[in-house]
Amino acid sequence: MASMNENSTSRRLFLKFLAASPLLAYAGVAAQAADRPSILEALEGAADLITSPGEAINVFDFEPVARKSMSPAHFGYLASGIDSEVTLRANREAFSRYYLRPRRLYDVSRVDTSIELFGVKYATPIILAPTGGNKAFHPEGEVAVAKGARKGGHLLILATPATTSVEEATAARGAPIWFQLYATPSWPIAHTLVKRAESAGCPVVVVTVDRLAGRNQETFERLRRRDPRDCTTCHSPGIQGQLRRRPMFDGIDLSGLTSFQSANMTWDFIQRLRAATTMKIVIKGILTEEDAARCVESGADGVIVSSHGGRGEDSGRATLDCLPEVVSAVGGRLPVLVDSGFRRGTDIVMALAMGAQGVCIGRPYLWGLGAFGQAGVEQVLQILRTELEVAMKQCGVRSRQELTPAFVRRAL
Repeated sequence: MASMNENSTSRRLFLKFLAASPLLAYAGVAAQAADRPSILEALEGAADLITSPGEAINVFDFEPVARKSMSPAHFGYLASGIDSEVTLRANREAFSRYYLRPRRLYDVSRVDTSIELFGVKYATPIILAPTGGNKAFHPEGEVAVAKGARKGGHLLILATPATTSVEEATAARGAPIWFQLYATPSWPIAHTLVKRAESAGCPVVVVTVDRLAGRNQETFERLRRRDPRDCTTCHSPGIQGQLRRRPMFDGIDLSGLTSFQSANMTWDFIQRLRAATTMKIVIKGILTEEDAARCVESGADGVIVSSHGGRGEDSGRATLDCLPEVVSAVGGRLPVLVDSGFRRGTDIVMALAMGAQGVCIGRPYLWGLGAFGQAGVEQVLQILRTELEVAMKQCGVRSRQELTPAFVRRAL
């Protein structure tokens, strides 16, 4: 009979395998097999880590390397959802509830993965979602991400709290990028941020509407306690001190600002923003048909179906489940993008078939950044582009336009 220590060792080895495996993100198996602290423990001790980007078989291979390379607090921030992390898990588990319907005997020797948004053509529908503070994951931060996006022809959306300015990120990308707006409760601050982005050549402002309050990031809090560094320099000065360390807030009067969240934002804000900028306005954080219809009525130019990667609220509903009703409510009048939980080419094809014009990813490219810098970002994106093309060929389609809801079914 195996001893208790032998059983414990076997369980740890199994969790190490599971944590580095796509099974962690599929079908909810890992969520049921191990609680969150055990997954984090497994990531810390995972064996057989890749030592270069080219060794990666899928994007999941980068996560344990990033965990090993980054400080506990920074990885905890990257990995966290909020509260019970039900939405974080749901965003991945949702893909197991749908299946693709491959079609045969079509000439797919050439596949065009390009998309067009607001008159601009992009080589791929894989978009880099806005993620702030990238220098916490690698010293080159958003510059490395922008250069990685440039190599693959990806659209980049820069976050308001980026550790790189919109001008520097645009130069690194070598083409106009979109700017994501955290409006703050202050219209003058929001207006200043938008005008700077417009002056930098950004054609689109992405207004995030789902960060309204604080959040209980339990994974982050647990890992932060393991971090031996003195973090007070970056995090103790209060909201004004923290924002002054972000380039987009250079020269902005932050006196009186006590919160970064936009709890006072209403639909009137969109109207006011429309009058203040010539940029297209995309609203990020829409999850229901009612709000999608309001986006059309408000004069928005586009919508991103987003649960903030499970970091904004813990409703438990996946964005993939929300996508069809938003697409239906918009009725083709606005482009619809989607994010949260996308890790595979087949995931992306599902969303495109359901009506999304593009799919935004966040954590995967940050795993690549944290693990290997720009080279890691480039390889993550290359893997996703390859998987996307293969999945399209298996469906018998040669372009995004050929993907329709008929290619997807919900499993019974």
